[in-house]
Amino acid sequence: MKLIEDYGLIGDGQTAALVHRDGSIDWLCWPRFDSDACFAALLGTSSHGCWKLAPVDAITSSSRRYRDDTLVLETDFELTTGHVRLIDFMPVENDASAVIRIVRGLAGKVSLRSELDLRFDYGSLRPALEIGQERAVAFVGPDLVVLHAPTQLSQQGTCIFSEVEVGEGEEIAFCLRYGSATAAPPPPIAAGAALRSTEEDWRSWVAKFAIKTQWPEAVRRSLLTLKAMIYRSTGGIVAAPTTSLPEAPAAENLNWDYRYCWLRDAAFTITVLLDAGYHEEAKAFRDWLLRAAGGEPEKIRIMYRVDGSRRLEEWIASWLPGHGGATPVRIGNAAAAQRQLDVYGELLDSVAAAAKAGIAPTEREGNLVAAVIGHVERVWNEPDHGLWESRGNPQHYTYSKVSAWAAMDRFVRRGDLHGSADGGFVCRMNGLRDRMHREICEKAFDSERQTFVEYYGSDEVDPSLLNLPLVGFLPVADRRIAKTVAAIERELVQEGYVHRRLSGEIREGAFLACSGWLAECQLMQGRRAEAERTFDHLLRARNELGLLAEEFNVRDRRLAGNFPQGLSHLALVRAAFRFEQRASNRGDGHGP
Repeated sequence: MKLIEDYGLIGDGQTAALVHRDGSIDWLCWPRFDSDACFAALLGTSSHGCWKLAPVDAITSSSRRYRDDTLVLETDFELTTGHVRLIDFMPVENDASAVIRIVRGLAGKVSLRSELDLRFDYGSLRPALEIGQERAVAFVGPDLVVLHAPTQLSQQGTCIFSEVEVGEGEEIAFCLRYGSATAAPPPPIAAGAALRSTEEDWRSWVAKFAIKTQWPEAVRRSLLTLKAMIYRSTGGIVAAPTTSLPEAPAAENLNWDYRYCWLRDAAFTITVLLDAGYHEEAKAFRDWLLRAAGGEPEKIRIMYRVDGSRRLEEWIASWLPGHGGATPVRIGNAAAAQRQLDVYGELLDSVAAAAKAGIAPTEREGNLVAAVIGHVERVWNEPDHGLWESRGNPQHYTYSKVSAWAAMDRFVRRGDLHGSADGGFVCRMNGLRDRMHREICEKAFDSERQTFVEYYGSDEVDPSLLNLPLVGFLPVADRRIAKTVAAIERELVQEGYVHRRLSGEIREGAFLACSGWLAECQLMQGRRAEAERTFDHLLRARNELGLLAEEFNVRDRRLAGNFPQGLSHLALVRAAFRFEQRASNRGDGHGP
């Protein structure tokens, strides 16, 4: 089984691909993040679609890295006969999306083989092939992919096949482009020029980040990873570019599709982008939120497609055996239809953070905010499925109630969010905010354990409670918060990593974003040395390319869950900023 941490990410702002250290691209959805996959070997075998480009003979050693401050991936292969470098990237262009693979000879002579096996519809559908001397066209339905190669192509079985020898100082390039089956195949791209412009695009973007941190390499790499998950056309940010990478061993059934945009991540995302100096991206995401939310707050969903549409019906790709045999492979996400009260707080928090940073409110925003607050007044005391999208019975989850309170709090305290609301409405919401706070403190706090608990009536703590001081519900110095943080450290931390649960049969990994939240809380409590140790554990979970998955299996020291995971990288960046006292003033009991 190929390990999750053995993959690297390349992307172009429309979609992303995962490249294994052996030279195989095993995952790619075209033309956008949430499209059907044409390479799905990540969730099956090579017969489900991949593109392997690697030396023919035995490799004695290999290494890989990103070119500094870019998403250009380099993989070096050393053999007894020579040494070659594979350079993989996706040009950041506005027309047909492409993958370019450059092979550069560094020493001796090396023979390489390219095996391209395209399978559309998540590995189930072989395209028709038209193979010429140095060009191959594959098409099925609306989809067309064209390969431009530097050498003679042939068909072997279902693969488009070629071999080439590269000597020291020589360079060849393959170009794979997506197009429409009803239009002419897109032409090749000049690889050298595309490489230079792509490097410049990534470097000029990350150069805008000017905050000094204790961990500059980790923060910059996380920011680049987050940038790669922004759908350029709309500003929406996917949670991860993959689906159904398992959170736990195969029998646990914890496989979900994360190729969508969550409101859950909105406040984290906008705050990090603003703190990092990326106001343009923050505004684009704010605008995406407003478009996706529409005009009926009662119909706001917890997640959307990258274009803001909301059809995410879940189905099973039964022909895929899953990563490491972990089934089912899910396409779509049924949790999209759940009620989650936290989305209202996250929406208002995002709007408030943008307004505080000087991003001018829109007329649509004012109307939506007033409608959302009126809706929260009606539904805040109903149960929901919580931050972790439980598929069991709804409960009165503490984090959800606190997020609903945060929506009221931001509205009441920020006059620039009042829009056309009259003074009487604002006064009534002020009273409701205080009443919500009192009820949460009464019903979500276990007086016997002296901690907040996961939901009303529960006797367990949950790492989502680490957000109570971070959203300003109570000061971090409050005794109840201190006891809750201590209980989480005692009951949910294993070998330095925070888990969502450690009891029972479920064997999922540590949820990496929670380690970032714990580091923030520890730092706010004045426990800098402990916060640094927690943060160091988060850093050590990264693969050698600086990428984080959703979870980390502490026992096996392996990444788990969808990869790379935006929320994990957001938590890393936000915690690093907290160390530099650059984060927003949320956490002092007042919020933004």
